[in-house]
Amino acid sequence: MTDKEKSIHPRKIEIVHAAVTCFLERGYHQTGVRDIAKQAEVSLGNLYNHFKGKEAVLAFIAEIEGKELAGFIDLLSEPDDPQAALEQFIGDYAEYVSRSENALLGVEILTEALRNPVIADVFGKNRSFLIEALVRCLNIGARLGVFAPYDDQREVAYMVLDSLEGHGLRSLSKKASGEIGIQTLRSIILNGLKP
Repeated sequence: MTDKEKSIHPRKIEIVHAAVTCFLERGYHQTGVRDIAKQAEVSLGNLYNHFKGKEAVLAFIAEIEGKELAGFIDLLSEPDDPQAALEQFIGDYAEYVSRSENALLGVEILTEALRNPVIADVFGKNRSFLIEALVRCLNIGARLGVFAPYDDQREVAYMVLDSLEGHGLRSLSKKASGEIGIQTLRSIILNGLKP
């Protein structure tokens, strides 16, 4: 249990962990509240004491994700050394998105977000905050002459995230390249940003 989870009611965290397990095993769309309650070993009533339904569980997962992303956002928002901050971000975020539970859950969330605008909005906010922080880092780097001043830093930020998240998805396969892949990706990103 993370420090952030310690301040939340333990039963609620158990339900969330059970939901994530169900989402990873069955998929979000195929998982029902009964499945989550069974996995958490709680009654439906107890589940409903904490969440209004499956969508509320997913919204709470988005809230947890937002707290997990806060460190990345802080790192990128106002760095004294934008290149060092970006290098650290690339390594740390690549490791974060390469964890199998994050990569698999990310696919499930993306799939559900395509069908459900509420889910798209909830998780989209987290991604927007991360993009904004990355854009700030790129702009600071461009002002300092460390990074090239691209016309659309937001597009650059999306490409950086897409590359890192794509690497995370690839880590699910046997063809994953691990640390060598992260080093290569870091080199490609940083070389592409050189002025």
